[in-house]
Amino acid sequence: MKIVSWNVNSIKARLDHVKRYLEENSPDVLMIQELKGLDFPAEEFETIGYHTSAVTQKAYNGVAIISKHPIEIILDKLPDDDTDEQARYIEANINGARVINIYLPNGNPTPGSKYDYKLSWMARLYSRLKTLCDNDTPFIIGGDFNVMPEDKDCHSPKDWEQDALFRTETREAFRSLINLGLTDAFRVFNNRAEQYSFWDYQAGAWQKDNGIRIDHFLLSPVMADKLTSCTINKTPRGWNKPSDHTPIEITIA
Repeated sequence: MKIVSWNVNSIKARLDHVKRYLEENSPDVLMIQELKGLDFPAEEFETIGYHTSAVTQKAYNGVAIISKHPIEIILDKLPDDDTDEQARYIEANINGARVINIYLPNGNPTPGSKYDYKLSWMARLYSRLKTLCDNDTPFIIGGDFNVMPEDKDCHSPKDWEQDALFRTETREAFRSLINLGLTDAFRVFNNRAEQYSFWDYQAGAWQKDNGIRIDHFLLSPVMADKLTSCTINKTPRGWNKPSDHTPIEITIA
């Protein structure tokens, strides 16, 4: 089963890109983030054979699952804060697999309330994933984590030291997820530096390959045992008027 995560940076702006990607790559499941709007064009995907489920928000955030297989929604928000109305989490059973799609908060500027929210959200995510681990529920979680786990996950670590995506507290919170027994799928197959999933629109970052790796798949032990590939597909980042992110793809036996 081929499962893909992609921050599309507005489904309205990138609808044709998403449809093109589906037609050219035919994934079983495509998880997308940063929809940026209340309306989700489900019918556009249904006409080409995909089921959909989306959690949307006016102007900001938003996550969706596009799947060849029926989608059984388990949760449409991250537990432990009923006041949190941001659309950042969707969890579902698909073709026998528990699949979680997240758009983790950016957290900038630091210090401040946005960074506090990021760390709080990561603590809630830890709690949810620990529950799944404690219940022996095999799962795959993917999405835009807005975290660079290591120095080699960014072009110039010194430039990012105080950024919310790279601060010590952020990386420690990410490692706490890994320490639940999860596997960073990409690093199973590729441990090299300068492997990126995001390039800013400014300062020729794409042309210079000045990027960062912030889009990830983490797998529970049972799912990690079934992992056969994980790659970053840079092709869509080179399309006309692209998202600043590009898809990350895994294959599960």
